Amino acid sequence: MESRFENLTIFQFQKLFPDADVCLQYLADIKWKDGYSCPKCNHTRYCKGKNHLDRQCTRCHYLESPTAGTIFHKIKFNLLTAFWIVYYVSNHKKGLSSCELSRKLGLRQKTCWLFKQKIMQAMNETDAEKLSGEVEIEEIVMGPKRAGTSEKPRDKEKLVILAIEKRGKGASRITAKVVESTSKKELEAFLENKIEKESEILTKKWPVYEHISRDYPNMVCGKSKRGKKPFTLKDRVIMGLRAWIRGTHHHITLVQSYLHEYCYRFNRHIQKTGIFEEMVERMMHHEPAPYKIIIA
Repeated sequence: MESRFENLTIFQFQKLFPDADVCLQYLADIKWKDGYSCPKCNHTRYCKGKNHLDRQCTRCHYLESPTAGTIFHKIKFNLLTAFWIVYYVSNHKKGLSSCELSRKLGLRQKTCWLFKQKIMQAMNETDAEKLSGEVEIEEIVMGPKRAGTSEKPRDKEKLVILAIEKRGKGASRITAKVVESTSKKELEAFLENKIEKESEILTKKWPVYEHISRDYPNMVCGKSKRGKKPFTLKDRVIMGLRAWIRGTHHHITLVQSYLHEYCYRFNRHIQKTGIFEEMVERMMHHEPAPYKIIIA
């Protein structure tokens, strides 16, 4: 397995992954790179299973495939096609819609949509380093538009909390989460999970933020400490997010999934190597995401 992919072109991809067997071997190398350990009894000895590259525990006889327990588990189409979807989604600068993937690969649009949703699940940065330094917070409303109009169905609108980590005059990293309301409980949970407590946090001058600021010594509600007009950066980030959705996906229903993708892309805008490799590894370490869980 290549230690690192640098500027993986479409021709290099074709050469590295000519068929499904090579793809399966690649997944097996990732899954058992640190050695085999039975997920049931932790035994480290195994024998060959029924199918190619399967491993069976010699103690409890548990049979495991390279894709078991991962997002690739029980996919309904060729594994090579799945790799092509991951390649297009991860390497395309602005991402691809399921309709575009369907045209490129000759699959049904719903099939591409579902597998892309699984990729977006793996883009969720739950264990990412918290935002720090100067952080701006904004609340926005997102949701699908009514067909033929510019109006959004209010029953499908989602409230989103967006946090932006500033570096110089630009944004370094962002994170966003769909919340039920701007209650103290929801906002405190978001701050605790996403932002370092000692950060200089800029928020709106709302009573709920003023109450929360008692626990955050550097929180400023309503204006920055420097006396400048607040939230000039967040406007650009929000416009970029909305423009990306309109240009690439046109509309969205599962808002949080698309926020995962946008934040993942934004936070890796400087990264030039290993994007495909990192995405496959993320999918291998993510639990299966069946349709019922995705739409829940």
